[in-house]
Amino acid sequence: MENTTLLMEFFGTKNPVLKVLDFLIDNEAYDHSKSDIARGAGISRATLFNIWKVIERNDVVIATREVGRARMYKLNKKNPIVKKFMELDDVISDHYVPRAENKILITV
Repeated sequence: MENTTLLMEFFGTKNPVLKVLDFLIDNEAYDHSKSDIARGAGISRATLFNIWKVIERNDVVIATREVGRARMYKLNKKNPIVKKFMELDDVISDHYVPRAENKILITV
C-alpha cells in the first residue's frame, strides 16, 4: 500500500474522479488550484480538465478565491453525495484500524 489511501485500496480503482474526490477529502481543510488537485490526486492536468465538468456539474467543489490567475477550489461539504463519501471514507478507515493494530503488535 505505498502512497495510496485506504479509500483507493478498498475500491482498488484508478478512476480519476474517485482519485480527485479522495484527494479533496484527505485535504478538506484547504483550498487548491487545479494544478494542485491534479498533482495531489496523481493524475495529469489533461485528465483533470477532461473530468472537471463532471466534478463541477455534480457540485463536488466550490470556488473559494483567486490567487493571481489561478482559481482555488475546496470540497463542497454541503453536497449530500460528498457527505456520504466522507462517511464512507471514515467507515473504511475504521475497518482497516484493527488490521493495522495487529500488524504493529506482530512486528513489535
